[in-house]
Amino acid sequence: MRLLTTFVCIVTSTIVGAQTNFEKGMQKAFDFWEAKKINEAENLFERIANAEKDSWLPHYYIAQINSLKSWDEKDEQVLRAQLDKAQKHLDLAMLTSENNPELMVMQGQILTNWIAFDGMTYGMKYSARISELYNKAYQLEPNNPRVVLCRADWAMGTARYFGQDPSKHCKDVESAIPLFESFKIESEFHPNW
Repeated sequence: MRLLTTFVCIVTSTIVGAQTNFEKGMQKAFDFWEAKKINEAENLFERIANAEKDSWLPHYYIAQINSLKSWDEKDEQVLRAQLDKAQKHLDLAMLTSENNPELMVMQGQILTNWIAFDGMTYGMKYSARISELYNKAYQLEPNNPRVVLCRADWAMGTARYFGQDPSKHCKDVESAIPLFESFKIESEFHPNW
């Protein structure tokens, strides 16, 4: 009995310790990010992702960092390296969390990066896929503010591109605002932008 109790205590403390290390690592990565130490944050998320094989969150943030870095990038080689890395980590995240609206939104963002870089080359290739991603994410989680906002933003951009009035989508953008206040996230480390 004493041996069993000792074993249970060791296993429990190991599990709690692993969660604590994950939480500490994630918080430190966010601290780096907030301090504009983007490369340090990305490197720490990568180390966490390597240690926490079943968590989609570190992969999500690596994808997000590389997507965000790509918005103003003019050098195609740099952009390709960043977006390829983003896609690689997003693919890994999707392996651990299928039908995840947060990951669908991130996929839409990565594909939008390509279109923003070269609309003539990537617009036809990715536009329908982006609409499909946002619509599927909306079907799964219609009260997720990131889904509602990105879906509306994409619809506005599409309307502008085709010479239509984008203002009909303003109500959708406005409807996302209160969702940011009311949407319940699973943990402090889940997307909350």
